[in-house]
Amino acid sequence: MESAAKSPKSLSMPWTTRITLWLLDIGLNLVMRKDGTVNRGLLKLVPLTPPTSEPINGVKTYDVVVDPTRNLWFRVFVPTEYTVEDLPVMVFCHGSGYIVASADTQLYDDVCRKFARELHVVVVSVDYRLAPEHRHPAQHEDGLDVLKFLDVEENRSKWLPGNANISRCFIAGDSAGGNMAHHVAVRASQFNFQQLQVVGLVSIQPFFGGEERTGSEIRLNGIAPVLTLKQTDWFWNAFLPLGEPYNRDHPVVNVSGRYAADISKMDLPPTIVVVAGFDILRDWQIKYYEWLKKSGKEVYLVDYPNMFHGFNLLPELPESDQLILEVKDFIHNVINKI
Repeated sequence: MESAAKSPKSLSMPWTTRITLWLLDIGLNLVMRKDGTVNRGLLKLVPLTPPTSEPINGVKTYDVVVDPTRNLWFRVFVPTEYTVEDLPVMVFCHGSGYIVASADTQLYDDVCRKFARELHVVVVSVDYRLAPEHRHPAQHEDGLDVLKFLDVEENRSKWLPGNANISRCFIAGDSAGGNMAHHVAVRASQFNFQQLQVVGLVSIQPFFGGEERTGSEIRLNGIAPVLTLKQTDWFWNAFLPLGEPYNRDHPVVNVSGRYAADISKMDLPPTIVVVAGFDILRDWQIKYYEWLKKSGKEVYLVDYPNMFHGFNLLPELPESDQLILEVKDFIHNVINKI
């Protein structure tokens, strides 16, 4: 499971994948305005998936409102072909730079549906507030509030299936969702839940950064098929509150930097960190893994040297299926130790 191979010199992938990534990149750049705002009108063209009470590919879904005043809700994904007495719950935080996407975006609905079906978990996909309209810490507060909501017996019995075991809760996220998953896990470790227990953290190519450029940022900027420094800087500027002390060395961004929190005495769960060879964020993600390990935490590194940022969202890639198997093994191993 654990490796940190150096990134290869060239990237090979199907032409259909290249076209998909090219279109996604164009769309992302179109919604990022020069004045730091997001073109929400253009985002209405992004395909959404409604909830499905009848199972599709072995999974049914429904939406639950946590707080209508801030439009905080989540989508539940229930596997219907794997009925056992005990199903772990995976609280998932979607990526896309904290500025776009949602729990009902088709791309993430597909991913969470696959997680529920293949991992044999009940997925709770959080639809958190987006930047720049809502800056940090809104997103992390939303994530923790979903955990608090699930911890209430009345809410849980009403909205989760009877075989969902909230004492076996995994927090997961990709890209910005990976950043969010870490910070929500930290907040959760300091909250006294009644029934909910966070037992694992799945961090898929988490979005971290800092003021100083890393080797992978310099080497892969403009070469990697997804993400540029111009884009990541834009995301952080949209996400962070204005003014001091908020820059890219703030611990919400540079989680393992000089201002990092001391997590050595925090009760953080076992973590799996996924990295890729053609991800400009690769070095930050490996620093995160090393920081967790140095702080005495149980952590595993999984490296896909021929992949790029967001490869887990593309089902045509065999590596996205391999990732499912890695996460499945991680969940199985964590639960076996409980």
